[in-house]
Amino acid sequence: MSNTKTKLKGNLKQYTMLIALVFIIIMFQILTGGKLLKPMNVSNIVFQNAYVVILAVGMLLCIVTGGNIDLAVGSVITLVGACAGTFIISWGWNTYLSIGICLLLGVFLGIWQGFWIAYVRIPAFIVTLSGMLVFRGLGLLVLNGMTIAPFPADYMSLSTGFVNDFIGTIEIAGKKLNLTCMLVGILLCMAVCVMQVAGNQKRKSKGYTSEKGSILAVKLVVICAALMGFFTLLAQYRGIPTVLIILGILLLVYSFITTKTVMGRHMYACGGNEKAARLSGVKTQRLLFLSYVNMSFLAAVAGLVFAARLNSASPQAGQGFELDAIGACYIGGASAYGGVGTVSGTLIGALIMGVLNNGMSIMGISSNTQQVVKGLVLLGAVAFDILSKQQISLPFMKGSKKIGTESAKA
Repeated sequence: MSNTKTKLKGNLKQYTMLIALVFIIIMFQILTGGKLLKPMNVSNIVFQNAYVVILAVGMLLCIVTGGNIDLAVGSVITLVGACAGTFIISWGWNTYLSIGICLLLGVFLGIWQGFWIAYVRIPAFIVTLSGMLVFRGLGLLVLNGMTIAPFPADYMSLSTGFVNDFIGTIEIAGKKLNLTCMLVGILLCMAVCVMQVAGNQKRKSKGYTSEKGSILAVKLVVICAALMGFFTLLAQYRGIPTVLIILGILLLVYSFITTKTVMGRHMYACGGNEKAARLSGVKTQRLLFLSYVNMSFLAAVAGLVFAARLNSASPQAGQGFELDAIGACYIGGASAYGGVGTVSGTLIGALIMGVLNNGMSIMGISSNTQQVVKGLVLLGAVAFDILSKQQISLPFMKGSKKIGTESAKA
């Protein structure tokens, strides 16, 4: 009985933020009178938060490798969007050639920052703060302080388009459903079930901790129900947004890198204890360098997606975006000291931020109040994570531990 309670408690801690996301969705669904989960609004949530998810995945790797953050990502979005607008709209260049050049620009900006951080050992805060000022200034110079619009249709499809329905539609209970969207949802559910069962069997065969069949079954039912519910809502509007395909590919690739590769394990080792990792043969400087190159590359991807959503290259684009990405990582369970964090947790953190933004906007809550709420949610999530997972008592409690860097890393 006690063993079951311990496992249940462990599972609840593991899925705390997921439970919080479900609670927030239900709360805003009630408060908005059912508007939050209307098919059209669900698609809008995907469009509105695509850039946050992309940035948060890149920011996670920066945080994991040493608890550092990149303050320049919003300015990279401004500069990349400005260049895309200039190349495609003003100069009439080929859309895909322009996209490729903008992505290379993002890589170059990452190389610039990564060199100073990893090899010259200037603190990341200083280097990225400098980048925030320099890159935004360059973006304003490219645009000359003016907005450039509109983009051609082939570029717009990056962020505002939908996957074509190759099968057709079916009408159920008076609602037309996009069958291509439904088929993708079913295939995803099957893939998740196969991967989860195979992974559990592999852990069991190696003598690692594995989930009981009943717990795994409940978990798979909940996951599949959530996936099918999501794709059913999308199917009732216009199907799968193109940007959702981009997000899916990025999430799969970076989940694989962080969990299945040597480089991924070395990143976590570097964040846990850089000196020990270096003495163990881990090339910590190269990992730091690559994490910032990757961050700027993903910021360039986010810049292209966001410019397509705006249908313009604006000097105001990207302002404050770094805060959304950082907040998504920490809400999703990343440690401020490095070495801890997952791609799936970051996705949940980004969704929490996105649902909060969307729900409060539907309710007509001012942007100032939204900032207050998001700030408190971020502080509460990090505080809860430290106090529950690390089992640290507060200073005024009897027999409490001192909260510090070493205890937080334990």
